[in-house]
Amino acid sequence: MTNGPQADDEGPGGEAEGPRVHAEGPRVDDGGPRVDAGSRAAPRGPRVTDHGGGIWSIPVPIPDNPLGHTLVHVIETDAGPVLIDTGWDDPTSWQTLADGLTACGTSVRALHGVLVTHHHPDHHGLSARVREESGAWIAMHAADTAVVRRTRRSDRGQWLGYLAEKLAAAGAPETHTAPLRTALAEGRGGALPGARAALPDREIEPNELLALPGRRLRAVWTPGHTPGHVCLHLEEQHPGNPARSGSGSGSGDPGNSGGRGRPGGPGRGGRLFSGDHLLPTISPHIGLYEDPDSDESTDPLGDYLDSLERIARLRPAEVLPAHQYAFTDAQARVDELTAHHAERLSDLRALLSERDLTPWQLAETMRWNRPWGEIPFSSRNIAVAEAEAHLRHLVKLGRAEAVPGSTPVTYRATG
Repeated sequence: MTNGPQADDEGPGGEAEGPRVHAEGPRVDDGGPRVDAGSRAAPRGPRVTDHGGGIWSIPVPIPDNPLGHTLVHVIETDAGPVLIDTGWDDPTSWQTLADGLTACGTSVRALHGVLVTHHHPDHHGLSARVREESGAWIAMHAADTAVVRRTRRSDRGQWLGYLAEKLAAAGAPETHTAPLRTALAEGRGGALPGARAALPDREIEPNELLALPGRRLRAVWTPGHTPGHVCLHLEEQHPGNPARSGSGSGSGDPGNSGGRGRPGGPGRGGRLFSGDHLLPTISPHIGLYEDPDSDESTDPLGDYLDSLERIARLRPAEVLPAHQYAFTDAQARVDELTAHHAERLSDLRALLSERDLTPWQLAETMRWNRPWGEIPFSSRNIAVAEAEAHLRHLVKLGRAEAVPGSTPVTYRATG
């Protein structure tokens, strides 16, 4: 099952399973916005961080969410500032973004474009308003643009029916699906979250060197968290660590760096805008993301693990994620995430070796950040999606299979 056209980023209970560090959200007070150099936290005001070399981050709040905020990054280009993501569609979020841009020495109206790492509403939510205010173009990978289109033509009633059927097929008890069916019967419709987000007018092509005058920013397709998630690799010398990030072959025109640092060589060093693909302590949610109208069977966890390897090979000097904080040693974090999923796959297969289980039953036994009985209703849907993604990968590896004729579907270990 999928988490819906515009799923939340967190795992069950509002956060991902595993170690967590929750950065405090921006605080607006009479002191106004503040700009911090490097990673120093401002004691007052929205904490806009100057990362050097024409790069800033603005913590845009996510309402009622333990993640606190989305780090919207601003890149200075010769054509004007470009955003990486926009934040949640909410008045407070919008005001924080506008104030943050002012603190960076620019404004919404001056924006040249928006690069969206993926379609989730805490990343793409404010894109329509940004385009209305500035005329900026919006770019996204085609696979996630397809999800945006599907969301815009769907309503909550359609989604409730689909979700109830998928949960029942995964073994959810009637006590869990009944509220969905009741809401459907009562005609509780309305737009889905993210339905007001802009339909992108540009496509981000994998491995493309993006047309940002004065910068070398390359798109890296990293499916897993969503089908069209992209990371963005700034192939320029890191202003704070020239020895490490300038260790590549030095190809490219140094004059194309706009005076902000020499290119660091193809695929080596530089900085990586990682979206939700690589976070310092949170394991991104990996569920199923197939089109409800398609019979295609996808393997999001396999995609994610492959994408992690692709990012590790870049060896970025610094990672600038969309949540928490900037960090170094991408390889170590990739190793942690790879080990985390390997352990989870091993645990699930061990359970399936003892008895046949439905995805729901497996989700009940998996380790989350709180006991199953304390996980909220909507987060249980996310948990089951994550269990199914791991099951699907086990099936692809030939280590599990669906029991023929089982209803709801159960799985057993093989091999």
